[in-house]
Order: sequence, then C-alpha cells, then structure tokens
Amino acid sequence: MNGYVSYWRAGRVIVPAVAALGLAACVTTGTGVGRTRNNDVSASFAWKSTDDRTGTLTASLSDGKTYSGKFFQITSESRIDDLGPLWGGWHRGWRGWAYWDAEPSQAFITHYSGRVVANLDGPDATHMRCRFQLIKPTDGMAGGGEGKCQLPSGQDINATFARS
Repeated sequence: MNGYVSYWRAGRVIVPAVAALGLAACVTTGTGVGRTRNNDVSASFAWKSTDDRTGTLTASLSDGKTYSGKFFQITSESRIDDLGPLWGGWHRGWRGWAYWDAEPSQAFITHYSGRVVANLDGPDATHMRCRFQLIKPTDGMAGGGEGKCQLPSGQDINATFARS
C-alpha cells in the first residue's frame, strides 16, 4: 500500500508540472529588424504569440521611441469584429495602404489574407501601423516575413523577420 501512496503523491506533483510545461511550450517568440529608406531611423522588433494567429509586437526605434500592440494574422476566416484594435487612433492622413480606411470592411480581410497586420500604440497617443507578408503563413510569424511599418510622420520602416 505504501508503494501505491508514493506513486499517487508523485503523480500529484508530476502531472501539474507536465501540464505547465505543455502550456509554456505553446508560446513562440521572435525578432525582426528594420530601417527607413534613407536609414535615418532603425527599429528592432520583438513579438510573442500563444496561438500562431495573434500576439503582441513591440518596435523599439533608434530615436528612443517604443511602439507596442496586438498583431493579427489575417485569414479568410478572420472576422472584422475581431480586428477592432487595428483602427484605434487611425486617421485619414495615412496614405498608400489599400483597404485600410477609417472604417473596417470585408475588403480589408480579402486584401490582407495571408499577412500579419498591427496597429501599435506609441508615445503621446501616436500610432504606428504595420503589415507583413509571411514567408510560410501556416507557421504564423514563426515562419518569418517582411513588410512595412508606417510612422506617424508617414515615413515607412522596411522590416524583416527571421524564421523562429
């Protein structure tokens, strides 16, 4: 009977530990780099995801500013209602981004499927928006990609993310 109790006690310790490891294994992280065309601003990016479709993205710029927010991988199953954070702080002055108008639409999902998009909050209620074409969309951000982030000034940062 003592052997049974020992296995039972060991199981009470081992099972939660294994479960915790399983949860921790679901988190993926990665980094990226970028710079403006004229090289006057550079950026380092860090991302973290628990589901391969959404997560957090942080951009640290060479001028000391930091932008952070949620990213979304757009698929044909994405719903406009779930993408609300992409429009927070957006204004019509941002140019050159097809289908990213002041109001969300289904055309946005159609156009950006297979891409990751983000609207990052920065200092003084400013925002930076990003779009990345994934190298391997089935792997999410972990598959790597490249794209652009637009600063509040309208200047673009060209960014690349290595495979994780």
